[in-house]
Amino acid sequence: MEAAEEVGLVDEPESCKGAFKMKKRLEKLHKARLEDAERRKEAKENHSVAKESVDYFFNTFNGERASVEGLLRSCLGADEMAVAQRLEEATSKTVQLQKFLNDSMVFLTTYDQRKAQVALQKLQTCLNETREQALPKKKFGFRGRTKATSAATVEDSVVSPPADHSAAQVDGDPASAQCGFSNMSDVVLIKTAEEINKEDVLLSHLSNCKVRLYGTPSTLHLKHIDRCEILCGPVSTSVFVDCCESSTMALACQQLRTHNTQDTRVYLHVTSRAIVEDCRGVSFAPYSWSYPNLKEDFRAAGLDPERNNWDQVDDFNWLAAGTLSPNWTVIPEADRKTTWDP
Repeated sequence: MEAAEEVGLVDEPESCKGAFKMKKRLEKLHKARLEDAERRKEAKENHSVAKESVDYFFNTFNGERASVEGLLRSCLGADEMAVAQRLEEATSKTVQLQKFLNDSMVFLTTYDQRKAQVALQKLQTCLNETREQALPKKKFGFRGRTKATSAATVEDSVVSPPADHSAAQVDGDPASAQCGFSNMSDVVLIKTAEEINKEDVLLSHLSNCKVRLYGTPSTLHLKHIDRCEILCGPVSTSVFVDCCESSTMALACQQLRTHNTQDTRVYLHVTSRAIVEDCRGVSFAPYSWSYPNLKEDFRAAGLDPERNNWDQVDDFNWLAAGTLSPNWTVIPEADRKTTWDP
């Protein structure tokens, strides 16, 4: 009898073993349910945070955009001094709005990014149109001969165009200031940092020209450019390219918008995403132009030299998800230009 009891103490009944296994299985299932519930809760919280971030972005973005639009509407009928002040404030707000968008790229979808970029471009266009309409234009002027630059020597001499061939240069209020070159061909053109001094720069109707823009323009507009080489220092806000063909450009900016352009190479530093529309044969590579004071100019323009989205290009004519646009390409490393001037 005692031996039998001893055997019973050693060998548990099968029912006990089954109960033990069932208990373990239930504990495992319960733990899995708790972990799944925790994951669902975390995902829901993350989704709520992301949604709140996007909602906050668009509420703030649209509010600031409405503020700029209000400033532009108030320019109509106001005196010149008030217009200049309001345009300066609108320009500053637009720059901050672009920076706000750049900083928010991490949580915005591609669709939201494009929507905000389009809205910002329309605002910039409205700002430029208001500036042209509300401020009187002064006579074109040219300084006889462009100043020599210590940054680099492009050619032995710089051809100076006749007075009526240069772009407008308006002294005084920074909101209305504009400098650049227009209606020229087969010449070398230079603007020094002192001449540009954070002004808006316009290059238009240039053919077979070499252009060097040192310093930090506020904005840069390129229109009707054919077979030109254009190198520009860091631009504080945006570069707008329209109707350009068979050209090479080196550009650094917060935003690049390229329209109606073909067979053109762009060596780019951009802190947002570049945009092309109605373009073909446009190719990109990292910004490679260099000159003394370039680092200082990056700081003055407020551009992060370590943040370059040169190959992040949105084609507004190509919305096929998962398929690269045929309208732009990356320049192969072996074909990239690294030496620009003697």
